[in-house]
Order: sequence, then C-alpha cells, then structure tokens
Amino acid sequence: MRTLDVSHNRLKRLPNQLALLKNLKSLNCESNLLIKGSLIPLTKLTNLTKLILSDNKLGLETNGEMRMVGPTLPNLPAALKEVKLDSNLLTCIPPAIYSPQLIKLEKLDFSNNRIASIPEELCNHLKALTELKLDRNLIVSLPKDIGNLTKLKSLSLQHNQISAQGRSSFSEQNPQPLPAELFTGTPIIDLNLTGNRITNTQLNDFVGFDVFLERRQKLKSKNM
Repeated sequence: MRTLDVSHNRLKRLPNQLALLKNLKSLNCESNLLIKGSLIPLTKLTNLTKLILSDNKLGLETNGEMRMVGPTLPNLPAALKEVKLDSNLLTCIPPAIYSPQLIKLEKLDFSNNRIASIPEELCNHLKALTELKLDRNLIVSLPKDIGNLTKLKSLSLQHNQISAQGRSSFSEQNPQPLPAELFTGTPIIDLNLTGNRITNTQLNDFVGFDVFLERRQKLKSKNM
C-alpha cells in the first residue's frame, strides 16, 4: 500500500499496526480527533512523502476519557516533502517540524492555528522549503532568518497581526515586521498579506521590497 486515506472519521490515535505499512507514501488523516502524543507510528513510515493532519486537535493534550503525554509530533520521516497541519489549535510550531533531518520538506501549511511566532530554527533547517502557509494566525513579524529559506517562492500570511504605523522610519529598536531578508534572501514571488493592518504604501517603504517588485516584474515580462 502506498496511499492511505482515513480522513473524516473519529480516530483518537494512530494504531501501532500502521507502522507495518513500510511502503506508504501518502497518509491523509484530515478531520479526526487526533491529539498530542497520538501519532507515534509515524516514526516508522520511512518512505512517507505526504502527510495531511488538517482539522485535528493536536494542540490539545486531553480528549474526553483519554490523556496523551509527550511531544505534539514524534520524529517525522526524513522523506517528507509536504505536511499539512492547519486547523489544529496549535499555539506554536512543534520542534519535530524544524528537525535538521527534514531536508526534503517543500510544502508546509500551519494555517488557522494560534501561532504567534516563527522559530529561527525553521528558517535555518528547512532548506528545501518552497511554499509556506501561515494564514489566520497571530503572527506580528517574521525573524531575519527567514532569508535563509533560499528556495522559498510562496508565502501566505493572510489574516494575521502584521502592521506598520504610518510611514515609519524603521530601526533596530523599531524593526520592520517583514525583514529585508525576506525580499532579498529568498526568491519569493508570491506574497499574500490580505487581512493584515498594512497598506501598499507602507510596504513600498520596506527595505528590500523594491527587490521583490523587480523580481515579480521580470517574471511577468518573461511570461508574456
């Protein structure tokens, strides 16, 4: 078996027998009742490339009669290329996601959670990341290390808490919420900021934003 879809059920934990599916490449567990500590069998799925855990309760430790302990996520297979963890009541990005072993991870979705910050380790370890979705969280700014994601082309930050006061003069004490490194260090061409308290005029004042606009224009001209 290479593909398994158990979405839209009432699973509270992944069964230990799942570890026997050594050739599994895609696992969809969307819309279940999975909580913290319920995913241990994932560690054995060494060929897994796509993991969908959307719409579960991984930010919780308790679920009715059962209680799980341990990390939100176990160590994940190094072969993973895509992970979806949107809508899980998470308040932070689990350390298992920015493990140095996930060198093949390309797509990551943490939309619709309660995440307020992006760990620097994520920016420093996920070198293959091309697409990052963080819509509907509580993010106010990004770390400078975001520039280390040298393959990042798409970043969605819709409906977060990113803002700029007037046409501010940014400094070390008052850094711009989207650092220059995002625009100059990454090849980003798709940036979605809908639903944040920031205007196009303010964005144009950001250091490095002109580099982003020039890159977009070149791509547009190339495709014409």
